[in-house]
Amino acid sequence: MPTRSPRTRPKPTRRPICAPTAARPLAGAPAPPPVPSATAGAAGSGVDRGDLFRQLHRDGCFVIPNPWDIGSARQLARLGFRALATTSAGFAWSRGRADHGVSVEEVLAHLREISAAVTVPVNADFEGGYAVAPAAVAANVAAAAATGIAGLSIEDSSGESSAPLFDVSLAVERVRAAREAIDRAGTGVLLTGRSEGFIVGRPDLAETIRRLTAYAEAGAECLYAPGLRTRDQIAAVVGAVAPLPVNVLVTGDFTDVAELAAIGVRRISVGGALARAAWTGVLEAAREIAEHGTFTSLGRAATHAEIDPLFRAG
Repeated sequence: MPTRSPRTRPKPTRRPICAPTAARPLAGAPAPPPVPSATAGAAGSGVDRGDLFRQLHRDGCFVIPNPWDIGSARQLARLGFRALATTSAGFAWSRGRADHGVSVEEVLAHLREISAAVTVPVNADFEGGYAVAPAAVAANVAAAAATGIAGLSIEDSSGESSAPLFDVSLAVERVRAAREAIDRAGTGVLLTGRSEGFIVGRPDLAETIRRLTAYAEAGAECLYAPGLRTRDQIAAVVGAVAPLPVNVLVTGDFTDVAELAAIGVRRISVGGALARAAWTGVLEAAREIAEHGTFTSLGRAATHAEIDPLFRAG
């Protein structure tokens, strides 16, 4: 597919997210909000949540966990997390599919239901925009921006094993197209630019930084390179794109919010890890029953009396 070279254009006026202010507590949060009705948090309230989402990125560091359905979203909001993010893998598994196996129509419906289920801002794992051509990415981003989300990410992985990343010029055009679609929509959705090299077999830090800085120039307001493993790698990315905020996907190597905050990370996500944790419990118990005819794993589960009240309104 032919690619186009990035072009220079005047940057649109957007709500600032980098104004320095006093640092907020890392994990401190107000009392958990009540779980809203099914109609609360619809697309019409997206502007207010968009403002809140931008405020979270301005200073300090916050954790944005990743629910995969309405139930998990409501419980995470109830625990006091100040924002949530969808997970493409967790959602696909909930639909009986492999990651990347759902359609854009299914994803848009999922974004609407998650946004309507909670009052906190929701960021969409929008993969690569569910299209290759920039114009098609723009159309899908415009549709996503109308679902009530407060933010979304666009990544540069191609899905092709021989060339797992889009050519940088095409990748930049895709981010720019997403930026322009959001600006036209006027929803204030925060755009995150993702470079996937470290998780698709191209762990080149210099190239990752080159791409992230290019995505920032194209209009991304938060930068994200999943798969970074060391403090030095994370610090290099944070320094390269400053003052824009950086999202880090937490791994077993980084289990301390304070440590990541000290490096300069503003946002921490867990990707599909919570969904994997849930599936781990299901599979462990089911395999014990299937393979051994015993039920000891079920004895470690919470009781109905403990779980059911969590889903009662109010």
